[in-house]
Amino acid sequence: MAGEPDTRAGAPGRGAVAVVGTGTMGAGIAQLAAVAGHRVLLADADPAAARRAVSAIRDRAGALVAKGRLDLDPEALDLTVAAVAGLGDCEYVVEAIAEDLGAKRRLFAELEQVVAPSCVLASNTSSLSPTALAAGLRHPGRVVGLHFFNPAPVMRLVELVCGLATAPAVADRAAALARGWGKTVVRSAATPGFIVNRIARPYYAEAWRLHEEHGIEPAVIDAVLTGAGGFRLGPFALMDLIGHDVNEAVTRSVWTAFGCDPRFTPSLAQRALVDAGWLGRKTGRGCYRYDGAAGPPAAAPAPPRDPPAQVVTHGTSPLRALLARSAVPVRAGRDSGGAELPGGAVELPGGAVLLRCTGQSATALSAAAGRPVIVVDRALDDATATAVAVAACDGCPAPAVAQAAGLFQAAGLAVFVIDDAPGLIVTRTVAMLANLAADALARRVATAGDIDAAMRLGTGYPQGPLAWAGRWGTGTVLAVLDALEDSYRDGHYRASPLLRRRALAGQPLA
Repeated sequence: MAGEPDTRAGAPGRGAVAVVGTGTMGAGIAQLAAVAGHRVLLADADPAAARRAVSAIRDRAGALVAKGRLDLDPEALDLTVAAVAGLGDCEYVVEAIAEDLGAKRRLFAELEQVVAPSCVLASNTSSLSPTALAAGLRHPGRVVGLHFFNPAPVMRLVELVCGLATAPAVADRAAALARGWGKTVVRSAATPGFIVNRIARPYYAEAWRLHEEHGIEPAVIDAVLTGAGGFRLGPFALMDLIGHDVNEAVTRSVWTAFGCDPRFTPSLAQRALVDAGWLGRKTGRGCYRYDGAAGPPAAAPAPPRDPPAQVVTHGTSPLRALLARSAVPVRAGRDSGGAELPGGAVELPGGAVLLRCTGQSATALSAAAGRPVIVVDRALDDATATAVAVAACDGCPAPAVAQAAGLFQAAGLAVFVIDDAPGLIVTRTVAMLANLAADALARRVATAGDIDAAMRLGTGYPQGPLAWAGRWGTGTVLAVLDALEDSYRDGHYRASPLLRRRALAGQPLA
């Protein structure tokens, strides 16, 4: 239809909403709109798929009514199967077809011939820029990204992505629509990966690095990131759930879009899983095997060891909360070996020392201290953690490792003794998440509040990465990254200039 688009802001009301593409995501979005009281038209290249979606939506709504979570008549939901040509009176169209730029652009060009100029055209793309999607349209200002997360009726987050041409009033209308469906809306610039898929890459990348370079088993990495880091699901179990074909493709897409930036380099080991067809739960095998309802195997921690009779602290130890949990006697003292120990060192009987992870390997710290060193990983909260990873320097006496294990086992922790990997597991993962969040903040991808909200709601992280950096201190995060970059020297751990500035100024990122 000819004419200029009406981009006036205002409440979304209960106008007709069309959803094009009725797969899992499209059906979920249609369910949200129908339950919110909209007349919903479902269009699909396969009309039978649209009819199945209508039936499935009514069934799901009925199940929620039976559980007392909804109060409505599922049969009263206004759901209609339609062709694209029949969407002319819709106020909003949300496309949820395959993630293919050409296909989406052809669909929007077809829709533009049908809908009114005031109709908002939204894409549920997870990676494509609304700028590219709108290119060539007569009214590109009405195209906006609305990225829902799977399952759409359950996940609270929606990323609203504006292209270069997106009219501010159109973005406001789309945001109001999603909020009316009970969603938390965060706004992102049209950059590769938007907020969540960009910042989340280290959660997978660091796990793969630890597995490939240090032989640490996936179950151990998952156990430490959940038990110590507070994450709901470990990275390997999560990739198996997402599907390695999907996860690897997103990583490769972001890596390519950023000019093969080493911070986003895909894993060769994950590529091998994809090539083998071991895609995770949906194929019965990925990082783990799935037999029937069985989930990933539990990791085996270190066997029980006796705790040391006492330990000696040198200065205020960052391990004090764990020491208090262990009930092992703690004595304040000074180094008796002639060399000054790092501040906060905990000395075990026999002379080996425990240090909290700052990114350096235990072997490097041992060379500087002149005695055996065991590095202790960080946790979201030492008072509530249920697991911890430790790594001993090369040549560390076995009795010292046993004492360290016994000390933390006495604190009620599952102890995982891993290879001497710089940054261990939680420390390097959280530092890199904070680093990419700082980079996104510096590049104005989103506000600090939206970044942290997106990572909590879109991925289930226990804390937003910018807030986590504030909790540890930007100086600590920077020190970890610099130590890792010094170990690898490949650009993967290069610190965001904004993070470095804030650390030097003693300021938080947010």
